[in-house]
Amino acid sequence: MMPVPAPRTSTWQSLRRAAVGGLIVSLVSATTADAAGMIRDAETEGLIKTYAKPILNAAGLSGQAVDIHIINDRAFNAFVVDGHNMFIHAGALMDAKTPNQIIGVIAHESGHITGGHLARLRNQISRAKSAALMLQLLGLAAMAAGAVAGAGELGQLGMGAAYGGTDAAMRMVLAYRQDEESSADQAAVTFLNATHQSARGLLETLEFMNSKLFGVQGINPYLQSHPLPPQRLAQLRTLAQSSPYFDVKDPPELQVRHDLVKAKLFGFLDQPETTFNRYPPTDLSLPAAYARAIATERKSGVEAALPQLDALIAAKPDWPYFYELKGQFLFESGNVADAVPPLRQAVALAPDEPLIRILLAQALLAMPGMKNVDDAISNLRTALARETTSATGYRQLALAYGRKGDAAKAAGARQQYLAQAELASAEAYFYEGRLKLAKQQAKRAKAGFVDGTPNWLRADDILAFQVPTTE
Repeated sequence: MMPVPAPRTSTWQSLRRAAVGGLIVSLVSATTADAAGMIRDAETEGLIKTYAKPILNAAGLSGQAVDIHIINDRAFNAFVVDGHNMFIHAGALMDAKTPNQIIGVIAHESGHITGGHLARLRNQISRAKSAALMLQLLGLAAMAAGAVAGAGELGQLGMGAAYGGTDAAMRMVLAYRQDEESSADQAAVTFLNATHQSARGLLETLEFMNSKLFGVQGINPYLQSHPLPPQRLAQLRTLAQSSPYFDVKDPPELQVRHDLVKAKLFGFLDQPETTFNRYPPTDLSLPAAYARAIATERKSGVEAALPQLDALIAAKPDWPYFYELKGQFLFESGNVADAVPPLRQAVALAPDEPLIRILLAQALLAMPGMKNVDDAISNLRTALARETTSATGYRQLALAYGRKGDAAKAAGARQQYLAQAELASAEAYFYEGRLKLAKQQAKRAKAGFVDGTPNWLRADDILAFQVPTTE
């Protein structure tokens, strides 16, 4: 499990400007992720993909490459920023009692994508800006008239109009948002029905949101008094309960996976004592043992956690993520040689999980011997074919090729390995958003490749890349 830094500021500011479809107030919640960052974890991402696949198929989005990202934030929230990126807060996974609740969230966000709500929101915001400007101009004119006439009330009215222009514009956008939320709910029920899944989870989620949203001090009164939220819930309740699949339950094996991911997130993100209180020794379930093993390692180190990790593996020997966790903890503690066997077993059980292969490659590169370097390169190449934007993966690949170049005896072979190292380094910088350094490395790499070859073309692509301009 790997928390990673938030995207670079310009990217994340664009995300905040564009966010639409949050089950709470996405534009506010997204801001917290700027500091908190993202979470990368093979087990959690695999579960989310399992939830999302049938919904995206039903929505006609399976060919659109929709990526779902996990934000390290405890708020229950989710939102989309365009037709290709959906964001779910860790808090949503940690608070959801059933898979169906998260599946409902994914269906709702998919409804925003298929409804083209983001493009419409941009248009509405543009209109709202115009309305705000007009109100401000009218307000300033009224203040001027009041000053000339000596009419205090007129001047105060003008001041209210001038400073209230932005608030009026916001109410205009929020009213529009409520309509889009209802539309996304209806689309979600359609997708859930098409996949023979219940809309109960979505209804439960929105009822939970409603109980938290209303009556809370400090929230804009418009959000408390606007009549659409209860209407929205009533409409969704009617739609959900009329579905022939309303009483369909999640498969037991999916519920187990859901509970394991929840336990993992609590183990990593909560303080160890909080985790021990949430999952006391009297709880003999597998998820509870999972959470306690993670909390034990965080509090007392890997040696204290090893018996618990081994007990998890004995209880479910076909579960790759228990081996991955053991390997991760051993690697992070400096026991590299001991980390490799469980990581190899995790890869054997989950060969299509690129994040596990990258971790195995890191462990292999921390050990001596060119055989380990070759093994690392093989795993990294396989991983990067799927995880194409992993700066960590490319950074490890650059290290591996650098070691190959240093060990090469023939000048030609050395030049090729070092050029590949420079290209991998350029890729790493590129996906970190450090474009100047990426171009410097790409220029050196390009000089070492034959014109027109795939590596030469990729280096040339990085050199030619320009940051897209945004409004």
